[in-house]
Amino acid sequence: MVKIIAEVGQAHNGSLEMAHNYIEAVSKTKVDAIKFQTHIADAESSVHEPFRIQFSKIDKTRFDYWKRMEFSLDEWKEIKHHCDEVGLEFMSSPFSNAAVDLLEEVGVERYKVGSGEVNNFVLLEKIAQTGKPVIISSGMSSYDELDATVAFLKARKVNYSILQCTTAYPTQPENYGLNVIQELKNRYKVPVGYSDHSAKIEICIAATALGAEILEFHVILDKKATGPDAKSSLTISETKRLVRAVRNIEIALNNPINKKSNLQFTELKNIFEKSLAVNKDLPKGHILQFEDLETKKPKGYGLEASRYQEVIGKALVRDLRQWDFLNGEDLS
Repeated sequence: MVKIIAEVGQAHNGSLEMAHNYIEAVSKTKVDAIKFQTHIADAESSVHEPFRIQFSKIDKTRFDYWKRMEFSLDEWKEIKHHCDEVGLEFMSSPFSNAAVDLLEEVGVERYKVGSGEVNNFVLLEKIAQTGKPVIISSGMSSYDELDATVAFLKARKVNYSILQCTTAYPTQPENYGLNVIQELKNRYKVPVGYSDHSAKIEICIAATALGAEILEFHVILDKKATGPDAKSSLTISETKRLVRAVRNIEIALNNPINKKSNLQFTELKNIFEKSLAVNKDLPKGHILQFEDLETKKPKGYGLEASRYQEVIGKALVRDLRQWDFLNGEDLS
């Protein structure tokens, strides 16, 4: 079953109340998990970090922004408890070793490593020491870099999966990289998924049809909201539509059609397929030509339409009226 992860990220804008609002809203979409990001500014950033998008009017530096996004351990536990209550797996990407320590106290089942941390072997070492599964995003990594990360994880016997991801916000169609899903499957022989930033539902739907086993995308309550990912997110209603589509595609993929047999269509074929007939009055002895033929429903009242070449050039043994069905006993 495809694992569907709705990422809140920092859409809560540092508000614990808003984080709870997101949990309630996302719980109505039938996704499997809700993902946050755990930022501890002192451990992961500095005043020298630039803004990727200059969206904040109240934070002088990116460091200030991360500081405002922080929740305390007790607040994270409260968030996790709320997720448990509504049946959502709580996930959060750590961006420092200190964040891993915090999330271990909160209690996570697995770790998601963002694109910018895939080559951070210090963080990966810390996560590996937990013994928990890891999902890594491949967004900014070449295959050489991914190979090194995979070797690092395998050496530590980490159960890992990989997401195709294009680090562009919002991602445009020419950069989706859907072809990479199968490439990753062939190269690493592990579960592969897709992390989307397009703000469109069709990309995850296509990824599912192409074999993605994990889907991750940003969610937003209002696309007019400020924040780094607002324009790259799906609304709650879009998320509901996406989940329904993905589950339907799963059913289709798990029920392959056998085109070697069409017995289930026997009744319909008798209704929709046609029999040979003549399109004009024809006397006994007339030599049939293609121009004399028509086909009429239902099947079984005359020769099958596919056998028309067998009757051309043969003589009629009786008179036929316009639109009469044509049978083998009508021919000499």
